[in-house]
Amino acid sequence: MEFFHSGLILFITLFLSVYLPYLFRYKSKSSHANLPPGNMGLPFIGETLEFLNTGRKGHPEKFIFDRIAKYSSPIFKTSILAEPTVVFCGAASNKFLFSNENKLVEYWWPDSVYKIFPSCAQTSSKEESKKMRKMLPSFVKPEALIKYVGTMDSIAQRHFQACWEGQEQLKVLPLAKKYSFWVACRIFLSLEDPERVAKFADSFNVLLPGLVSLPVNFPGTPFNRAIKASNMIRKELIAIIEQRKVDLKEKETSPVDILSQMLQAPDENASTVITFIVKYLSELPHIYNQVLEEQMEIAKSKKPGELLNWEDIQKMTYSWRVACEAMRLAPPFQGTFREAINDFVFHGFSIPKGWKLYWSVNSTHKDPECFPEPEKFDPSRFAGNGPASYTFVPFGGGPRMCPGKEYARLEILVFIHNVVKRFSWEKLVSDEKIIVDPMPVPAKGLPVRLIPHKHVD
Repeated sequence: MEFFHSGLILFITLFLSVYLPYLFRYKSKSSHANLPPGNMGLPFIGETLEFLNTGRKGHPEKFIFDRIAKYSSPIFKTSILAEPTVVFCGAASNKFLFSNENKLVEYWWPDSVYKIFPSCAQTSSKEESKKMRKMLPSFVKPEALIKYVGTMDSIAQRHFQACWEGQEQLKVLPLAKKYSFWVACRIFLSLEDPERVAKFADSFNVLLPGLVSLPVNFPGTPFNRAIKASNMIRKELIAIIEQRKVDLKEKETSPVDILSQMLQAPDENASTVITFIVKYLSELPHIYNQVLEEQMEIAKSKKPGELLNWEDIQKMTYSWRVACEAMRLAPPFQGTFREAINDFVFHGFSIPKGWKLYWSVNSTHKDPECFPEPEKFDPSRFAGNGPASYTFVPFGGGPRMCPGKEYARLEILVFIHNVVKRFSWEKLVSDEKIIVDPMPVPAKGLPVRLIPHKHVD
C-alpha cells in the first residue's frame, strides 16, 4: 500500500510538472486576436490523436478536409504535438509558405526529433538548412547524377536476380525497401557488404515510426527503439566517415561517391513510391501495357550486357507520368511543419510568432479543383505543362524542396525498367488496407503473384 501511495504521488507530481506549465503556455498562446477559426482540442493532447489516427486508418486527408468544410476556410488552428498550430491548405497557401521560407517562416521539427538526433539541437533549423543546401547542390543536380545511372541499373539487375527471379509469390514493400537501401548505401557510402547494408536497413526501419510517436522514452516504446536505432546508425556512420577520411588522404584520389564529396565540401521515399507503382500497375493493365511498351523499346535498343544510361532515362516519359500520379495519390510524406519567425497576416488572419505551421500535401493532391476526379489514376494529368503551380508538391517546394528529387527519379525509373521487362503480376489481397505511419504503406506489404515474361533481354 505504501508503494502504491508513493507511486501515485510521483505520478501526480510528474503530471503537474508537465501539465501546468503547458496549460499556462497554451492559454497565453491561444489568446491572440483574429486567429484563424478552429479548435485547440484537449490541453496538452490537442487534436494530435485524431491527426495521427486518420493516417493510420489510411485517410490522412480526412483530418484536413473535415476541418476545411467545417470552418469554410483554407487555414485553421489546432494543436498538434503539444504545439499551437495553423494548418495551411491549398495552392495559395503552398505558394505563400514556400516563398517566405527564412523570411516569415522556417523549418521546424518536434522536440522528439532532437532527442532522437541530439546533434540537430546544436544548430537552428535555419542554420542546418543553409549548411545542407551548400553541400548538396554539387552532386544532386541531374548533370552530377548521370554517372550513377549505370550503377543503379547494375544494382537493380542483381536485386531482381537474387530476390525476385524464381519466386512465385513475394511481398513488394520489403523488397522495394531493400532495393532502395542497397542503392543508397552504394551511391552515398560506397558500401557493398550485404550484412552491413542489412544492419543499416533494419535500424532505419525502426527509426522512422519513432519520429512521429509519442516521446515516451520507456523500454519497448517506438520512441525508445528509435533512439537506440539512431545511436547505432550514428556509430556506424562515424566509423565509415573516419575510414573514408583516411582513404582520401592516403590515396589522394578524386572522390567517387557522395559521402566522399561531402567530406571534402567547404530519402525511404523512393521505396514507398515504387511499392505504389507496382500496386497501381497490377490494378490497371492498360497502364501497365503502355509502361511495358515504352520500357521494352529501350531494352531492345541495348546491346547484351549494356547498362542503362542518362539518354535512356530521358526516354521514360510515360513511366515518369505514372510515377508522378502514384505520388499524387500516395505521397511519400503527408506534409511538414514550419515555425512563424515573425508575426504576419495571411488570408485575413493573424499568425503569431512562435506558432507552428503545418502544410498538407493532400490538401491539393486530393482536391477536385486541382485534380478533377482526384481518386482516379490518370497519368495524363502530367502530360504537356502538367498540373498548375503549387498543386503537385510531393517533394515540397521553395528553398526546402527535397534536394534528392532527381536522385529519386533515377532510382524509381531504373526499378520500373527492370521489373516490367521481367514480370507482370497480380495482387494477392484485392482490398489491402493502406496505413500512413508516417509514410503510406500497404498493411500486408503488398503480396503479389509473379508472372515471368518468356524472354528477357
